[in-house]
Amino acid sequence: MAKTALITGASRGIGAAVAEALCAKGWRTAVCYRQNRALAEELAQRLSAIGPGAAAVRLDVRDSESVRRAFHEAEALLGPVSGLVNNAGIAQCGLFTELAEDDWQALLDINLTGMYRTLKAALPGMIHRKEGAVVNIASMWGQTGGSCEAAYSASKGGVIALTKALAKELGPSGIRVNCVSPGVIDTDMMSPYTDADRAALADETPLCRIGTPEEAAAAVAFLLGDDASFITGQVLCPNGGILM
Repeated sequence: MAKTALITGASRGIGAAVAEALCAKGWRTAVCYRQNRALAEELAQRLSAIGPGAAAVRLDVRDSESVRRAFHEAEALLGPVSGLVNNAGIAQCGLFTELAEDDWQALLDINLTGMYRTLKAALPGMIHRKEGAVVNIASMWGQTGGSCEAAYSASKGGVIALTKALAKELGPSGIRVNCVSPGVIDTDMMSPYTDADRAALADETPLCRIGTPEEAAAAVAFLLGDDASFITGQVLCPNGGILM
């Protein structure tokens, strides 16, 4: 019987690629979005035509009630959520000394506290059923820190620590919690970078190129699936070797 995965920030980029990868592996998918309803619905319709089922569900990770409604809707349409992919996130570049407190709080609210909210919604059912898997999306900057991306780096470092702590806490309940920490991936977050910036990042990467959303999504699908049944608390890094 097909399992259901809920993916936040799934209307585009890595999230959309994750939905497609999971559909190909036989998962039902809740394609969650905050603003891009048309893109999410188009993706859900396409996945429904080729897989066991998909639905576009509005979910704002900044709002606990929105999260609760989204889980209720997804489970009513697709069945109990067995897989959670915490992908929604934002980035911000700039000097730390010029970073306003409101901007710091807004980034942490989406990138880190947003995961708290979705986990609080997902885990009671998983614990009750004694099964489930969570994959949190971090970043290589959460491992090394990125100049002029202090808030983003701090939020993604928190994601990695949260992953490791929950893996220990939830393991006895049969729930696995892992993390995917991508390197430079060709998504909308790369839009502020110039062609010269992108070329420099590719040059710094041992594989000499920028990664694709599909390559990051393949790591997520692996960790969510049965082939990773004895893997928890780990950070998988599709980064082209930029960090070793």
